[in-house]
Amino acid sequence: MDIDPGMLSFYQELLAKTPLGSDQWPLDRQRAAWNDLCKQFRAPRPENLIVSDLETDGVKFRLFTPKTKTPKPGVLYFHGGGWVLGGPETHDDMCAEMAAGADCAVALVDYRLAPEHRHPAQLEDSLKVWRWMRDQGAAHHIDERNILAAGDSAGGQMSVALALTLKEQGFPQLKGLVLIYPVLGNDINTPSYLRNAHAPCLTRDEMKFYLDSFLGPQPGSNWDDEKAVPNLAKDILGLPPTFISVAAHDPLYDDGIIFAAKLKAVGIPCELCEEPELAHSYMRARNVSDPAKKGFDAIVKALRSLSHL
Repeated sequence: MDIDPGMLSFYQELLAKTPLGSDQWPLDRQRAAWNDLCKQFRAPRPENLIVSDLETDGVKFRLFTPKTKTPKPGVLYFHGGGWVLGGPETHDDMCAEMAAGADCAVALVDYRLAPEHRHPAQLEDSLKVWRWMRDQGAAHHIDERNILAAGDSAGGQMSVALALTLKEQGFPQLKGLVLIYPVLGNDINTPSYLRNAHAPCLTRDEMKFYLDSFLGPQPGSNWDDEKAVPNLAKDILGLPPTFISVAAHDPLYDDGIIFAAKLKAVGIPCELCEEPELAHSYMRARNVSDPAKKGFDAIVKALRSLSHL
C-alpha cells in the first residue's frame, strides 16, 4: 500500500528541519534540530498526571504517574533517535499519553548518547533505572513486581537488551516488552533496508550512521554482542510476552519480523502489528494521520494488556 497522506505531510515538515544529509551535520546541530522538530509536533499532556524529573545513580529520567494512590504497573521507556538523538523533551507527550491511556507509571529514561557513549553505556543506564523502580518505585505508587520495558527504534534494542540481561543474571524478568519499529539487527542489506533505502523519516544511510555510532568501528566486539544486536541472540527462552509494531515503509521492518519469528519459534507469546501505510517515526504523526493514530492506540492497548495480565 502507498504511504498514508497524513504520514507524508508529517514527513514534509520533518524534511524542512532535518533535510537529507543532516546526519552529516555536527552532533550539536543534529540534536538541536531534532529537539526543535519534536517541539513543533509536541501535543499537550493529558490531565491527571503527576510529572517528576528524577535521578538515580547519575541517570536522569522523567516519571509520568496517574494521579492515584493505587499502585500502578511501571514502564521503563527508552526513546528513539538512533542512540544519538533525543531525550525527555523529544518524547514527553507520547510517554504522557501512554501513562494516561495504559494506566501505568512511565519512566522516560535520559540515557547516555552515542557516539560519545557507545554500547554498553545505554544498557548500564537502563539497569540503574530498573533497580530504582524495583527498590524505590513503591514510594511513587509503582507496583515494583509489575515492570515492563518499551521503546521506539533504538529504544526497542534497549528494551530487549534489558530483558536479556535480567535473564542472564537471574533477576526477576519484565512482565512484557513493547517494541515500536525497533532496531534489532545490524544487517543493512535485508530486503526492507534495500526496498526502503530512501524511505520517509529514516533512510538506509542514516541507519548506517546510527549503527556505527552505537556499535563503534568494524570489526569490533559490539557488532557480535547479542545484547547490542538482539536478532543475533541464540537463547531467548525466558523472555517475556512481547508486542512488536513494524511499519511497511521502514528500513527496520525486517528487524521486527525476524525477532517476532524467533519469539514464536520458542513459544513466547508475541503479537506482531504490521502497519502497511506507515513509515518510521509514525507515532509522532498520530495527530495528522489516522493510520498513525490507530497504530499509536494499538501500542497503548498493548501496554495496558501486558501490564494487567
